[in-house]
Amino acid sequence: MSEQKKMINFTVACVNEFARKHNLSEKEAFQYLFQFKGIQFIKENYESEHTLSFDTILEDLGILCRRNGGML
Repeated sequence: MSEQKKMINFTVACVNEFARKHNLSEKEAFQYLFQFKGIQFIKENYESEHTLSFDTILEDLGILCRRNGGML
């Protein structure tokens, strides 16, 4: 599997886990993460983030999104 495909799969998994944690649809979770720079964070920090647990990743995303104006 190519590195790009791995990154896409990881991003989808992060969005799905974020949606589940916050009782959102996958679409709502993606829109929220995109708006508050979570998707950008995943792309820029894939090398380190994909080695962490989803609990840690979701915590990182929550902190980042709140810093960028998110309310979840």
